Amino acid sequence: MTGHSPNLQRWFDWMNGDHSPAGLSVQLADNVVFKSPVVHTPQEGKPITMAYLTAAGQTLGGDTFRYTRVFDCGDKAVLEFECEMDGVLVNGVDMIAWNPDGQIEDFKVMVRPLKGMQAVHAAMGAMLEKMKQKA
Repeated sequence: MTGHSPNLQRWFDWMNGDHSPAGLSVQLADNVVFKSPVVHTPQEGKPITMAYLTAAGQTLGGDTFRYTRVFDCGDKAVLEFECEMDGVLVNGVDMIAWNPDGQIEDFKVMVRPLKGMQAVHAAMGAMLEKMKQKA
């Protein structure tokens, strides 16, 4: 995907690239807030956001993941995505806001349908546990 604002293009370059932790880390502000579809409180800070986005990249980032619609407002973007997990079509939205330095300061994810959210929740929980055991 090309022709987007510099902030969003950096995100797409990382998504379509190697998904490296270093490439993600430079994009996140230290005070970034991550809002999960399955956790009722905002997750604050770079370390927890890195964990969630890394786990998401490893569970949702398979061959079926794709952004289907993009709304790019420069310092904010809404990205609709879909993927298949365990035979369930998962449809979701990433809402991203960047600070004046071009770092992500707010990342919200919404997922539907309920069966899809349950599949995401189970896969993310397992991946986060696996990552925790490696640390």
